Amino acid sequence: MKRFTILALLPILFSCGSGERVSKEVFEEVNNSMEVKKLSDAEILASALEWGDSISAKAQAELISNLQKAISEKGIPGAVEFCSTEAMSIKETIGSEYGVTIKRVSNAFRNPNDKPDEMEGRILETYEYDVENQIKPTPNIQAVDGGEVFLYSKAIVIPSGLCLNCHGEPQKEINSETLSKIDSIYPEDLARNHKVGDLRGMWAIYIPKSEIVKKL
Repeated sequence: MKRFTILALLPILFSCGSGERVSKEVFEEVNNSMEVKKLSDAEILASALEWGDSISAKAQAELISNLQKAISEKGIPGAVEFCSTEAMSIKETIGSEYGVTIKRVSNAFRNPNDKPDEMEGRILETYEYDVENQIKPTPNIQAVDGGEVFLYSKAIVIPSGLCLNCHGEPQKEINSETLSKIDSIYPEDLARNHKVGDLRGMWAIYIPKSEIVKKL
């Protein structure tokens, strides 16, 4: 199995105040005492999966918390506007914190920016199959870009009737005011007529291998 070696940086050592280098013996003693950590592909992959779980959970919690605040302050139509203006900012802030790129993609997208690319679309089809056949979807991790980046994916399933106020059946779960707001912001909206338990989309988090290695 291929292994990666992380070497601690070796400082240039000077004797105190003299400007002269320390002896070769002292230098080698310090060098030999420094830890050399070896990581297998499997260890890096497992850490990337764990990191993806943590990042997606944090992003989900931030979005739900802010969405609930928007609903309490502005009602459901206000929450639609929140999603159009603030959701991307939250993802970018958390992504910058971890050095990753965070996306939410869906084949039934509302925002055109959430349309999946070819690879994301294939993963979504797998999740769609799982949900349709009552198989619990599980997070996935795979290497992309020549192995230098990991793509973490996690299904987003509609958990409760609250979500149907924006994603349910028009004129039934989605009232006229909310529907008007959705149509004005997203004229090509596909994210309606869902039911509880439907696949809404998935998290797609791109994690550079270098960021994982730095944390280990």
